[in-house]
Amino acid sequence: MSKFIDPNILGKLGTLAQAEADGYPFGIVKVDESGKILLYNKYESELANVPIQTAVGKNFFTEVAICTNNRIFYGRFKEGMISGDLDIAFNYVFTYKMKPTNVVIHLYHDKGTNSNWIFVKLR
Repeated sequence: MSKFIDPNILGKLGTLAQAEADGYPFGIVKVDESGKILLYNKYESELANVPIQTAVGKNFFTEVAICTNNRIFYGRFKEGMISGDLDIAFNYVFTYKMKPTNVVIHLYHDKGTNSNWIFVKLR
């Protein structure tokens, strides 16, 4: 599974603002270690049909993208939080409040800023 995030983007996650995140052609979700959404970009908002204002502050796995609250998705996120090493890409199908949608997921922990990211791209 190839990781689709440009290394240049990974290098500036610490300063990635909402306006810049909204300009990317894939979903960008910043979450804390429990899954609470800190940043939710326009692409992801439109893909999931969840307004940005509704998503921010809620838990990604249990309140916004409930179909991810399983071993395949949330389990990998939790394992990355425990090990301190989260950089994994995998195919997934979103099914919550939408027709089944095939995506590539890239879970990433930026050690420099101690931040966690969920990147979503249609496949």
